[in-house]
Amino acid sequence: MKKLTELEKHYNKFNEDKRLTRRHGQVEYITSMKYIHDYLKEMDNPKILDVGAGTGRYSVALADEGYDVTAVELVKYNLGILKSKGSTVKAMQGNAMNLKKLDDESFDMTLVFGPMYHLYNHDDKLKALNEAKRVTKKGGIILVAYIMNEYSVITYCFKQNHIKECIENGKLTNDFHCISEDEDLYDYVRLEDIGRLNDDAGLERIKIISADGPADYIRSVLNDMDEETFELFVEYHLATCERPELLGACAHTIDILRKNS
Repeated sequence: MKKLTELEKHYNKFNEDKRLTRRHGQVEYITSMKYIHDYLKEMDNPKILDVGAGTGRYSVALADEGYDVTAVELVKYNLGILKSKGSTVKAMQGNAMNLKKLDDESFDMTLVFGPMYHLYNHDDKLKALNEAKRVTKKGGIILVAYIMNEYSVITYCFKQNHIKECIENGKLTNDFHCISEDEDLYDYVRLEDIGRLNDDAGLERIKIISADGPADYIRSVLNDMDEETFELFVEYHLATCERPELLGACAHTIDILRKNS
């Protein structure tokens, strides 16, 4: 029997299907979908690829809107949930670093909303970004999600009081950049790390946004809000999510790229 990876063990227990339905997750989902739709409006009969689709929160919703959606997911457990939803999504197992089942320039929009969380070095991230570029049509849009370094340091290291342990275990550089390995499950980046990936992949940034702003930091506050106040928070976030001073310390960014060549 094949041994499960740490990533598979994690997602076999973690309720990925509900993550984006909680209030802090709703902020991320609403924001991501808003920008997805902004660019889909510019396209005629677009074909969408969702790489690292998880349980299909985005791919199923977009397919239900009538879009032609293909989904690639590494973890069999997540893929099973996605397929059980009975949507029109063409779902398959695959690895973001080698999308060998997909032809060059097949998609108008490619979403990479999970893989960069779990790739632990520049070269592997670049492989995933280059594969997304390869399967996207010239002029097409690629949206890539990252988890930010300062979010991890502020929450895990200081809020949860693991800072001394992380320093002792060599999990932080002298300037507090996280060093992740497979057993850590998640990797964290800074804006300059994302910039180097884009440069190496030859992709043009249209804009980079904060997908969730401070939402993850204030989960309990969001949960206690009445619906009207929560709607105002979402309105505030959408009005400010492109502000550069808010990007570095949010939990998730989405880099919106265009393939020009």
